[in-house]
Amino acid sequence: MNKPLLAFSLLIFGLLQACDQEVYQWRGTHRDGIFQENGLLDHWPEEGPELLWVYEGLGRGYAAPAVTNDKIFINGEMEGTTYLFALDLDGQLLWKSANGKEFLGEGFSSTYPGARSTPTVKGKRVYASSGMGQIGCFNASNGKEEWTVNIVDYLDGEVGYFGYSESVAVDEKYVYCYPGGPSTNLAALDRVTGKIAWTQSALRDTFSYGSPVLIEPSGNPILIHTSRHHLFTLDRNNGELLASYVLEGYEYDGEHCNTPVYAEGYIYFVGNDIPGQGAFKLALSSDGKEIKEVWRNQEIKNNFGGLISIDGGLFTTVKGNRLVSLDPETGAVTDTLRVATGSIAYADNKFIIYGNNGTASLVNYKEGIMELGGEFKVKGGTGHHFSHPVLANGVMYIRQGDALMAYRVK
Repeated sequence: MNKPLLAFSLLIFGLLQACDQEVYQWRGTHRDGIFQENGLLDHWPEEGPELLWVYEGLGRGYAAPAVTNDKIFINGEMEGTTYLFALDLDGQLLWKSANGKEFLGEGFSSTYPGARSTPTVKGKRVYASSGMGQIGCFNASNGKEEWTVNIVDYLDGEVGYFGYSESVAVDEKYVYCYPGGPSTNLAALDRVTGKIAWTQSALRDTFSYGSPVLIEPSGNPILIHTSRHHLFTLDRNNGELLASYVLEGYEYDGEHCNTPVYAEGYIYFVGNDIPGQGAFKLALSSDGKEIKEVWRNQEIKNNFGGLISIDGGLFTTVKGNRLVSLDPETGAVTDTLRVATGSIAYADNKFIIYGNNGTASLVNYKEGIMELGGEFKVKGGTGHHFSHPVLANGVMYIRQGDALMAYRVK
């Protein structure tokens, strides 16, 4: 092989490997709500940023999309069945594939039916999870099912009152999930075959509604997750429980729907227990075996809107329509801004909040100051405004029930 052809072949091989390494998933690259975008608008017009397109027909649900360089993957429920949808970046349907029964609920929980988790995309495969515990692996190009596992039947899991909401985490070898049963609290599945790699009874606690976070401080592969009454770490190689932190001091325990955030040796979390810890910051040793509380602020509570950590501080929305900033050293509130309480994302020194009342807000954050850059009412779609906003390729994606909307924000 001549040298130019060899160089070209190596380049293509490297690019293919890089594409296979990339993971598109819940709340961005690191599951921390931070999206790698730049050049975003500092101000939105009164009617909001330009609406590029609307796709209607997703069915019921609150699941946010996972957006790659050329496709959008999102879950939705129709007539009790969950579907994984694939759209192109112009909002045209490419394919949809069924993935078992979706959560419909009983009693109070029946007022919140539909798809809840975000698909995880790695290389040529998409991993989708239903509210009834069905994990399916699909070919990203054509939607063909490669394997499927029901973690209730296969792993002795237990469906919670509001169903499974976990967006499964994926690395080079495994798919990580939380069946929530006493014998198989957590499990790792081979990501190519779906076969069980390991199971772990861990703390034998029931599952909560958050999603796992994968980190590798000092090269140690660690999983961070929450259960009903704990935040804990596991060794991803074998499922060994490394450390745990008790979510204590509650009279009423909330559902713990938020995903923990890891940044520079610290874990951040916001719960909704009463009274509980509220928001807190934990120091994590590089081997994952020691968790030490740095601070807690029991007044700050958030159920499922998410949290952002910037420069060691913590940002989240709270009741009363406020975005709050917490001090990195003490956890005390340092600043507040009036915006609709809801789900939060961050990119390019900007927060974007999709409020539970349907108001989307842009907040510029520069030199420690939060300033409103515009807001508008999201129109279209059905049901509750619970989905998290997603930023990709200069576009903001907002899902409301049956509809996914794409706005130009660059």
